Amino acid sequence: MCGMGRLFVGKNRKRTVSSLTMNVNEESHIVEIWLTNAEKTSETVCQRLKPIFSVYKKQGYLVAVFESGDQDLAGLTSALLCENRTRLA
Repeated sequence: MCGMGRLFVGKNRKRTVSSLTMNVNEESHIVEIWLTNAEKTSETVCQRLKPIFSVYKKQGYLVAVFESGDQDLAGLTSALLCENRTRLA
């Protein structure tokens, strides 16, 4: 993974390759990979992720991939908060 910038924050590491973002939490052994709409449909990105999965699986990490959605984030978040408030009342 050439050209990868690194930002170290305590036991968490954040790496960015083009727009692909990967957060590695060394304490909880969780790797988060965040994909844009373009990346989630890219075969090239998919092929780049396979070795990452392999390396971190061998080290006992859980790899979670989060894909960008196409719905209204603000509206859906507001509806979720309203629903949770109604349930708690």
